Formats: sequence, C-alpha cells, structure tokens
Amino acid sequence: MDLNLSVFQEPRGVMRLLQFIFTISAFAAISGYSGSVNFNCESQALNASFTFNFDYPFKLFLNEHPLNSNSSSPCKPIVTINGDFSSDAQFFVTTGVLAMLYTIAIIIVYIKLDNLYKTNSQVPLMDFVLTVVFAVLWLSSSAAWANGLSGLKHVTSDEAIEWKGDGPNCPKCPTYTTSFSTLNISVVLGFLNFFLWGSDLWFVYKETAWFQGNQGLSTSGV
Repeated sequence: MDLNLSVFQEPRGVMRLLQFIFTISAFAAISGYSGSVNFNCESQALNASFTFNFDYPFKLFLNEHPLNSNSSSPCKPIVTINGDFSSDAQFFVTTGVLAMLYTIAIIIVYIKLDNLYKTNSQVPLMDFVLTVVFAVLWLSSSAAWANGLSGLKHVTSDEAIEWKGDGPNCPKCPTYTTSFSTLNISVVLGFLNFFLWGSDLWFVYKETAWFQGNQGLSTSGV
C-alpha cells in the first residue's frame, strides 16, 4: 500500500505533527512532576527535619504529622497539609492521552487511507467533529488544571500550612517548597494545544463536504 507522505507538506498534516509533539509534552510535564515541602526544624527547641513529597495526581494528605516526635523536648509542633487536586490533573492528562491516540490514528488515516479520506465524505466530517471536541477538551481541561495548580500552590504555601503546638518557645519551622515551573509550563502547553487544535479546524473543514459543497455552489453561480 502506497503511503501518502505528501500530506505533511499540507497544513493539516503539519498541524497534526505539532499537535502530537505538544500533546505529549503537556501531559508528560504534569505526570512526571515530583515536588516536596521541606520543614527545616534545626533550632534550639527543635532538632529535626521533615520532607513531605507529592506528585501526580496531587492528592495531598498530611494529617497532623508531628515534626519532633522522637525528641524529649516538649516542643512537638504538628503540621497538616490537605488538598485534593486529582480531578483537575487527571482531566488534563486524560485529555492529553486521548488527543495523542487520536492524532496517531488520524495521521495513519492521512498517510495510508488517503483515498478513503477523499472518497468517503463521512471520514473528513468525523475528523472535523472530533477536532472540535478535542479543542473544547483542551480549553476546559487547561482551565481546570490552571485552577487546580493555583490551589496546589496555595495549600503548600507558608500561609496555608496548618500548625498546632507552636508558640513563643516552640516556633514554626522554616519551610521550602520546590519550584512549580514544570507545572506552569504544562498549563501553557495546554492552552497552546487548544490554539493548535482550534487553528486546525479551518484546514480540516476545507476537506469536508460542507466546504466543498459551498465551493461547488459558488462556482456554479458564477
């Protein structure tokens, strides 16, 4: 079977390659992330340190964890970090995985089933409709994940971490939270994917019977 590689010289083929690359980049950035909140309790009252790790899907449950439980010191502060952002994160990753699978499938159709794509009017229509669906999914999942990331940053901040047992002679420990730059990039990539899928609608629409029918009517009218 002949392969129609010339499709990659057309906008719709180029757009599918870009979608494939940036789709993988988007969900890989979030699913491969690992962060932590570090409690540096090195003081006269405390002589301990603790690291709370978190990663995808970002269910943070640290319930009343003692920071100095092994010490004879009466200073035993307790910390709590709670936040569940798994639904937003999983929505984003699921969108990415499904978009990647569809991109692979439609590229195969473009290069191996080009004749079917051109002769069966239902195939371009299905391609157009699914491109619309994925554009909407990228917009909604990126917005949801942007909101989830904002919440994740908040619950791991000094202001939001809950403390018990602290006081004048038992101060709060300094905390350090790892950078969220990779997750920030994932949000940017999500909205970039929305732009790519939305921009591709015109090129896919030109292959449908709707566009070609209108072109035929315009030609006959002349």
